[in-house]
Amino acid sequence: MLYIVGLLLGGIALANQSPINARLGAALKSPFRSSLVSFTVGFVFLLIIFLVTGQQVNLTEQQPWWIWTPGVFGVVYLTSNILLFPKIGAIQAIVFPIVGQVLMGLMIDTFGWFEAKQLPMTLTKAGGAALLLLGVYIAVVWANRRELTRENTIDKSEESTVELNAWRSWGVIAGAVSSAQQAIAGKLAVALGSAIGAAIVSFGVGMVIIFLVVLLRDKRLVPNQPIPKQPKWVYIGGILGSLFVVAMAVSVPVLGAGFAVMVGLIGALVGSMAVSHFGWWQSPRQAVSWMKVLGILVMAVGVAFIKLG
Repeated sequence: MLYIVGLLLGGIALANQSPINARLGAALKSPFRSSLVSFTVGFVFLLIIFLVTGQQVNLTEQQPWWIWTPGVFGVVYLTSNILLFPKIGAIQAIVFPIVGQVLMGLMIDTFGWFEAKQLPMTLTKAGGAALLLLGVYIAVVWANRRELTRENTIDKSEESTVELNAWRSWGVIAGAVSSAQQAIAGKLAVALGSAIGAAIVSFGVGMVIIFLVVLLRDKRLVPNQPIPKQPKWVYIGGILGSLFVVAMAVSVPVLGAGFAVMVGLIGALVGSMAVSHFGWWQSPRQAVSWMKVLGILVMAVGVAFIKLG
């Protein structure tokens, strides 16, 4: 239960990261500069925690090369999110990656990919996954029918059907990449004997990659125009993201990749609704409807079935 609560809180923290990074990205004139700040702050925060708590890493055995790649996968997922929103709209950019996360999480558990503990697929578990996806549909799609209709109208006027389907397919792949990242981070945490150490590796690799992306794409680390004065909280996005990575690294080896991903997903959706409902971080306020609450409850039942399976 402690791992589940930690994952829920980590998912809520991750949801709060998005509006903070969006605010910082607008100030820096680039979402990639915002990501660089986020990765750097998260890396420094984790390093301080690692040193203050006197933790050590203990890598005694030779590990497969892919164990060092969660930071790469994290950058791919983050960049995909940035690209998907303007292409397929906010709602679809949430739904399609979720589908990829759920399916990949189940496959990792079922087939034991990335040296994860193999957990056979059962009818109960498959039914739970179907319920979880139904809950996502109710909470995200059905509860936002008007917005989705508007997005589809915009999509059809600006993009071909083939191109739109390609972006939607990439959304599923990006979600699968996210689940793989979390499973590998869990394996790295076991190998190093430290979840914080694994998160430091993940953030460090991601920081270097985003740094290169900013230099190649934006040409400058800071914009030409003066940066408007911002509230201090715009710089804590990396801390919130690091808390989620640590929660995943701790929980995946114990709960399994599929179950951990789904619990974290519920936390992220609950956090997103709270941010929207209360207008946290100066974001637009939008009341949470009973339909969204129903969707979350259906998702929770689905996760319970997966756990029982």
